Amino acid sequence: MPDTKSQPETIDKDFLTTFARGLEVIKSFDTQTPSMSLTEVAKKNNLSRASARRFLLTLQKLGYVQSDGKRFKLTAKILELGYSYLASLNFSEIITPFLERIAHQLGESCSATVLDGQDVVYIARVPIRGLIPVNLQIGARLPAYLTSMGRVLLASLPEAQLETFLANAPFEKLTPYTLSSAEDLRAEIKRVRAQGYAIVDQELELGLRTVSVPVYDRHRHVSFALNVATHASKVSMKRAEEEFITLLQQVSREITAALP
Repeated sequence: MPDTKSQPETIDKDFLTTFARGLEVIKSFDTQTPSMSLTEVAKKNNLSRASARRFLLTLQKLGYVQSDGKRFKLTAKILELGYSYLASLNFSEIITPFLERIAHQLGESCSATVLDGQDVVYIARVPIRGLIPVNLQIGARLPAYLTSMGRVLLASLPEAQLETFLANAPFEKLTPYTLSSAEDLRAEIKRVRAQGYAIVDQELELGLRTVSVPVYDRHRHVSFALNVATHASKVSMKRAEEEFITLLQQVSREITAALP
């Protein structure tokens, strides 16, 4: 029998490693490191200084990065990449009016999010000034396991994908109420699947209570999550379940009917 251990790993000829690393360089600019030196970029992305320099200069020539000679940072042009995705969904024309209606009727911020790896990503949002100063813009990310949006989206995953997520989730107990184990989250996801909505009460931040429902496409696949955030002292759990969820589910059905 051949020694399988000595055989080389299969090379994916369709995978462009250089392109993938370039995307990782872009993603390495975040809230903690909005600007970086060449050395910092190289270290954060496990690259040589020469490779990091080539990536940065290429991005700079394309207009996605700018430099003062010492430090590099992203430019506003990077938003074009995300806008292409949003434009393909026709969110401005189709989704936003529904979010505005919910926000104005309930007097609370309303958002739409999708699942991306371990996070939820905001793809539409109508903010209302409230008691909790949460600054979330389109493109903002939050840990999926900590949010009602994330749990709604996780509930739509096949079991194998859900188990992969649970095995890699970066569980951290941010408040006394945070579910911080795979076993507890698995049980909660099961409940979300059965009831068709999720409520997360002060697990991400004390005082923050959020409710979410799934929005389906015409093929009954979950397209994104619809969410309303409020303060626990302002909206009771009973009102959240009876009024907020009822409206969100109604609007979810209307959005499904409006989607192309």
